[in-house]
Amino acid sequence: MLNKNDIIETEIAAMSTDASGIARHDGMAVFVPGAALCERLCVRIVKAGKRCAYGRIESILQPSPQRAEPECAVYPRCGGCSLRHVLYEEELNYKAGFVKDTLRRIGHIEPSLAEIRYGEPTRYRNKAILPVALLQGKAVCGFYAARSHHVIQTDDCMLHPSVFSEIAAVFTGFVNEHGLSVYDETTHKGLVRALFIRKGHNSGQIMVMPIINGRMLPCFDELVDRLRGKFEENGLCSVMLNVNRKDTNVLLGEKSLVLWGSYGIEDTLCGVPLHISPHSFYQVNSHMAEVLYGIAAEYARPAGKTVLDLYCGTGSIGLSMAGQAGQVVGVDVVEAAIENARANAKNAGITNARFLCADAAQAAAEMVDQGVRPDVVLVDPPRKGLTPELIETIALDFAPERIVYISCDAATLARDAAIFAEKGYIVREGTPVDMFPRTPHVETVVLLQRQNT
Repeated sequence: MLNKNDIIETEIAAMSTDASGIARHDGMAVFVPGAALCERLCVRIVKAGKRCAYGRIESILQPSPQRAEPECAVYPRCGGCSLRHVLYEEELNYKAGFVKDTLRRIGHIEPSLAEIRYGEPTRYRNKAILPVALLQGKAVCGFYAARSHHVIQTDDCMLHPSVFSEIAAVFTGFVNEHGLSVYDETTHKGLVRALFIRKGHNSGQIMVMPIINGRMLPCFDELVDRLRGKFEENGLCSVMLNVNRKDTNVLLGEKSLVLWGSYGIEDTLCGVPLHISPHSFYQVNSHMAEVLYGIAAEYARPAGKTVLDLYCGTGSIGLSMAGQAGQVVGVDVVEAAIENARANAKNAGITNARFLCADAAQAAAEMVDQGVRPDVVLVDPPRKGLTPELIETIALDFAPERIVYISCDAATLARDAAIFAEKGYIVREGTPVDMFPRTPHVETVVLLQRQNT
């Protein structure tokens, strides 16, 4: 039996879903963040339960051949990354193996998985929400430490374009010069909560949006002038303000105002021009999103077909297939996203796509009542996956030829695939896609078909 502060020597035999190493000691699983496969460690136990324990590395007795020197000054204190201590090739092997093992273990399926697709592991994100905190009396931007809301100051993040750090420096300089108060989650007092930045991967357009606990940002015109003076030639086209006065740890509020320029940015994805508002879902890795959507199109075979795109966001997946499809119907519960999707279809000259603002399950049921029968159903749900009711509507009421399921959580994908199997659909093939390098997350797209097709 292990106890807190015990020190053990152990070897890492596997990796967990959050990229911690897993060792075995006296029959108990020990989870060790920052570990790599096949390395021998001296570990201090920081938490011990009846079935498992958690430890931290005291020393590395025999390093893994896959261990690498992190190139980030705040790793691993910052909670943004968890795999910078291993070679990227090893990270890809881990993620591909994780997807396959999860589908087998939870879904009881043996799909034919293609090799994991990947791209550039640095500077790939097109969006950042940087919480603001006080450090030695000065406002700083950074990221939350793992499993906390303690902000770690980050002068430059290797996941973001370098211009994001330059913008953050201008913003915190403005906050400090004007003595603006910084929001405190415990007291719900203070004005400045965070800084939201977006950059179009292909357009280069930039949106900057402070998030405040108040009605207006003092001297905002001065901030706009500073940002325009330094970044307008580099693509800045929108300075906005987001108001979040709720007592919550959710950073982004519901109300966004234009201080200068446009409401959001323009970009192109898979050749489709898109308008992206502050509240619209947009894949944070645009290059790999194009790879992902290309695979989805291969699986969908949309030529001449009716395609239903559930959880469509700004419509990017469905619109990327509209040139081949007979018609596209997109559904999302976020009104701003649907407005974007309709505008995106209009701006692209796409006339065979329509978009509904509704809950996915509700919209699907309404379409069944209207006699709409899609040939292909695309689903890209949040991490919690699909409800059993929606799966039943898709599989039994729509009964499409093909279902293309894009998932950010292999466990819920496996769970849902098992339910689809009970209703006559099996996973024919799938592809892991590394949308989020240096983090434990991996995207997966799979094709489900009726067993008689």
